[in-house]
Amino acid sequence: MTDTLDIKITQTPTSRLAETDFNNLPFGKVFSDHMLVADYEDGEWKNFEILPYGPIELSPAISALHYGQAFFEGIKAYKHADGKVSIFRPDKNAIRFNKSADRLCMPQLPEDIFVQSIAALVDIDRNWIPGKANHALYIRPFMFATDPFLGVTPSATYKYIVLIGPVGPYFSKPLRVKIETHYTRAAEGGMGYAKAAGNYGSSMLPARKAAEEGFDQLIWTDAKEHKYIEEMGAANAMFLLDGKLITAEAKDTILDGVTRDTVIALAKDWGITVEERKVSIAELIEGAKNGKLTDAFGAGTAATIASVASISYNGEEYFLSDPQTREFSKKVLATLDDIKYGRSEDVHGWNYMV
Repeated sequence: MTDTLDIKITQTPTSRLAETDFNNLPFGKVFSDHMLVADYEDGEWKNFEILPYGPIELSPAISALHYGQAFFEGIKAYKHADGKVSIFRPDKNAIRFNKSADRLCMPQLPEDIFVQSIAALVDIDRNWIPGKANHALYIRPFMFATDPFLGVTPSATYKYIVLIGPVGPYFSKPLRVKIETHYTRAAEGGMGYAKAAGNYGSSMLPARKAAEEGFDQLIWTDAKEHKYIEEMGAANAMFLLDGKLITAEAKDTILDGVTRDTVIALAKDWGITVEERKVSIAELIEGAKNGKLTDAFGAGTAATIASVASISYNGEEYFLSDPQTREFSKKVLATLDDIKYGRSEDVHGWNYMV
C-alpha cells in the first residue's frame, strides 16, 4: 500500500488505547495514537509523516483562518470478523477531495497518494478499530492554507492532515426533520458541492434554531425559491416515493455523497427505478399525506442510513411509517453493513483492504 509513498514514521512511546473507553465513544471526540501530516511547498507535496497525535504549531496569520481556504473529507474503516481491515470506497473520497480543492483554489493531492496515506495511518492504528456492531474507525483527511499573509489571494503553501478515531452511531434514533425555507446552505454558482469548512460554519445558526424547536436535522431547500429539496445537514436526503428512489441531483449546490452513490447503485442492482432530479416540497408533502412516501432517510458516511420519523413544513408535522417496518432502507443498511464488515461478497469492489 505504501510502495510509492515515502512516509516518515515516529510511533508514540505510550499508547492511549488501554485508557480509552470503547463503550463510550462520542462521535468525533476520541482520537487514535497517531496522525498523518504533509506539506505543500514550492509546487509539490512533501514531508509525509506519521507522528503521535497532538497539537501543531501555526502562525496566527495563516490565510485559512482569515479567508476560509479549508476543507475536509469523511471516511470509515471497518474490522472484519477474521481481523482484516477495510476502508470503504476511499477512491470516491479521493475524487471529491480534489473537487473541493479545485473549487477553493487549492492544490490537488494525487488520488493514489490520498488513499495510500490514509491506509498507512489506519494500518499503524488498526487496533483502534472497534469490533462492535455499528462501530467503525472514522477518518478525517483535511487540507488548509498556511501562508502567513493577510491578503485575499490563494496561499502558496498548504498542510494536509489525517486524523482517525473510533466512533459509534452518529444518530441514536429516527430523526425529526424540518424543511428550512428561510436560511440557505448553498446557492447556484457557490461551493455547496465542496466539503468546505465555511459551508458548515454557515449552517450552525439555523441548525441550532431548529434544535431549540426539538428537531434533529434540517432539510435544506434551494436558495432561489425554497421550493425544492436539497440535502440534510449531515447527509444527502433520499426518499422512496411511489416505489421509486428519488433524490436531488448532485450539482453545484448538492454534495456528491459516497453513501448516496452507494445507495443508488444498490437500488439499481435490485431493479428499483432511481430518479436524480429536482424534488419539490409539494410532492414530498403530498406523498406524506397520501401514503406514497413510504421511506425517507439521510445517507452519509457519518450518519450511514438515518431514518426520518417525521417531516415538518410551515409549522405542520407529517409522521411517516415506523422505520422498523420499512423494507428498503432496512435492506440497504443491512446490505451495507454486510459488505463493510466483510460478511458478504463485495461484488462492486468497494472495500479497500489494508
